[in-house]
Amino acid sequence: MTAEEKAAFFEAGRLLFAGPCDYTVSAVKIDQLPAPRPVEVAFAGRSNVGKSSLINAVTGRKTLARTSNTPGRTRALNYFTLGEKVFLVDMPGYGYARAPKAEIAAWTGLIEHYLSGRASLRRVFLLIDARHGLKASDEAIMGLLDRAAVIYQAVLTKIDALPTAARGEAVERLAAQLAKRPAAHPRVIATSARSGEGLAELRSEIAELAAQ
Repeated sequence: MTAEEKAAFFEAGRLLFAGPCDYTVSAVKIDQLPAPRPVEVAFAGRSNVGKSSLINAVTGRKTLARTSNTPGRTRALNYFTLGEKVFLVDMPGYGYARAPKAEIAAWTGLIEHYLSGRASLRRVFLLIDARHGLKASDEAIMGLLDRAAVIYQAVLTKIDALPTAARGEAVERLAAQLAKRPAAHPRVIATSARSGEGLAELRSEIAELAAQ
C-alpha cells in the first residue's frame, strides 16, 4: 500500500465513523433481526474479552454498547446503524459457563443460526484477549465460521496490557495460528479501547467493506 493509498484508507474510516451511529434493535430470536443492509459486520468474542468497550471506543461513543464487569451480560444480537449502509452487531459473549444451562443453549443456538444464515453478514471481527490468546471456545466459533464460509478477522483486544516488545510477537503468533483456517482473514488487528491503538485501522477495514 502506497502512502497515498494508506492515507485514503484511514480517511475513509474517519469519515464513516464521523457520521451517525445509533442503537437500532436487540434480537433474541432470528425472526427479530432487522431487514438486511448492504453491509453487516459483527463483533464476536469470549465473555469479558472487552467487546462492548471496543465497540464504544471504535464508534467514539461512550455508552453505545453496554459495558459490564459481569461476564455474559450481552444476551442478544444488538444492532447499531452506522451511516446509510452499515449495521454493526454486538453478539452475545460465548464461553461463560456460570450462566444457567438453558440460557447457554439459547445463546449458542442464536449465534449458530445467525452466523450460518445471515446472507448480508460480510465479516465477523473475532475478538481475542491479547493476554490469553486463543481458547477452545474461540476454536469452536472459528470452526463454525469456516464451515459456513463467513470471513472473520482476528482483533486482539487489551494489547496495551502487554509489554511493548511482546505485542508484535502476539500478533505474529495469532496470524500463524489462523494461516490454515479457510475463512480467516490474514491480517490481525491489535487494539486497545483504553489507549486507542488500532482503532483507526479497524474503522478503515469496515469503511473498505462499505465501499465495496
